[in-house]
Amino acid sequence: MENKPVKSPVKSTSSTASGKLPKPRVQLDPERWIEAAIEVLARDGVSGLRVELLAKRCGVTKGSFYWHFKDRQALIDAVLEFWKEGRIRDIEKTTAVLPGKERDQLHYLIEVYGASRNRKGMAIELAVRDWARHDAQAAAIVESVDLYRLECTQKLFVTAGMSDAEAKSRSLLLYACVFGLSLMHYTHFDNDLADIKQRIAERIISD
Repeated sequence: MENKPVKSPVKSTSSTASGKLPKPRVQLDPERWIEAAIEVLARDGVSGLRVELLAKRCGVTKGSFYWHFKDRQALIDAVLEFWKEGRIRDIEKTTAVLPGKERDQLHYLIEVYGASRNRKGMAIELAVRDWARHDAQAAAIVESVDLYRLECTQKLFVTAGMSDAEAKSRSLLLYACVFGLSLMHYTHFDNDLADIKQRIAERIISD
């Protein structure tokens, strides 16, 4: 009887030379892409929001991006909407108050925004606002957030007993102060900065 040659077993193409299975491809969800985009935005500005760079940063292929987003503009839209929704939630949280506690809440608002803000948060804020200087879409988003912020704070001043006109000026003054402080370096200006900030708050809020 003729002996048939024995076939060598076929090696699985899914294994590596070492016998280990290859790592499964990472599939990012849309939220992770947006988070990665915001991190890049804070560091490199809007010019850094390129699909190739983001994919490389996340360790995935561009195909993963296009699974969730039609194109770069779709990601841009999502980033701006994500930033807007986050700011709106923050504004509503800091301006929500029980009746009769409006002035206390205004003091709290100044304290929160006037405190030393985390570097990442400030980097994102500045990047979005710089973006808005050159892009109409970003400018419209930033304006809508700022107007909502001013209107919510104006309502606090009105409920606290001020006229609409006075409430508007106080609201604008409040944010001009706290955002201005967030951009300045004044640690060595005075030995009791807490007292200075308290007196500023009193001037903004008092009748």
